[in-house]
Amino acid sequence: MINRIFEPYYKSTLNDYTLYLGDVFQVLPALDYEFDMIFADPPYFLSNDGLTFNNGKVTSVNKGEWDRAKSFDYVNQFNRKWLSLVKDKMKNNATIWISGTMHNIFSIGLILQQLGFKIINVITWQKTNPPPNFSHRSFTHSTEFIIWAKKTKSSRHYFDYELMVKMNQGKQMRDVWLLPAISKWEKDCGKHPTQKPLPLLSRIILASTKQGDLVLDPFAGSCTTGIAANLYNRKFVGIDINEKYLQIGKCRRQMLNKKRTFWQEKVEKLLYR
Repeated sequence: MINRIFEPYYKSTLNDYTLYLGDVFQVLPALDYEFDMIFADPPYFLSNDGLTFNNGKVTSVNKGEWDRAKSFDYVNQFNRKWLSLVKDKMKNNATIWISGTMHNIFSIGLILQQLGFKIINVITWQKTNPPPNFSHRSFTHSTEFIIWAKKTKSSRHYFDYELMVKMNQGKQMRDVWLLPAISKWEKDCGKHPTQKPLPLLSRIILASTKQGDLVLDPFAGSCTTGIAANLYNRKFVGIDINEKYLQIGKCRRQMLNKKRTFWQEKVEKLLYR
C-alpha cells in the first residue's frame, strides 16, 4: 500500500515550525522525519458528562468525542497504537514526555514499558491555581502527571542538568513542579480546552533538547509545544485532527516575532526562582 502524501497545513518562513492537519495514525507514518524529542498530550478520556468549575462557573467536563473513553480496552489500544507509531520516528537517543491524569496515565505507563521504553521520571505538575472541587466529596484535583521516558533502556538521553540547577537556585530540581495553569496572556489567538502553559513546555524543552533539535507533538492542539520550541531555537512538527486548533497554533507562531521578548520574560519569571 502506498502511503498518502500529506502537505503541510502551515509552514513558517524559517521552516522551523510545520503543522499537519489530519489523524495522527494516518499522517505520522507518511512523514519522513526522525525526532530528537516528543511531547504528547493525548486524550485524557475524562469526558464523562460530569461537572467542574471554570472561571467561577459550573461547566461540563466534556471536551468532545475525541476525549470520551468507549471502554478500558479502547483506551489501552489507542495508547499502544500511537506510542508504537511515535517510537518508530524517534532517534535512538530521543526522549518522550507524556502528560496525563489518573484517567489515562496508568495505561500509558504500562504500555511504555511493554513497548521497551525506559521511564526516567514521572513529573508531578502541581498547579498553583486549580479549580475548586464543588462536590465536597473528594480532595481538590490540583495535579497532572508527565512521564519522561527514553526510547530503550540502553539509550543515552540528553539532560541539561546544569541549567535545571541554575533555574532552581543552585539546587537539584525535584520531580514536583509548582507552576500555574494557563494564563490570560497565552490566549490572544483563542483557547484550547486542554491547553498547556508555555512555562511548563519551556522547562521540558530546555531540560531535554539542544538548540536546533527537532521536536514533535502528535496531538498539537494550539501548539504550545511548538511555541516553546521556537522560542528557544528548536524546530517543531505538530499534528492535529482539528483545523480550529491548528489555526490558533498558526496565529501564535505568526505572533512570535513581535511577542518573543514579552513571552520569554513571562516564562522565565516563573522558571528562574
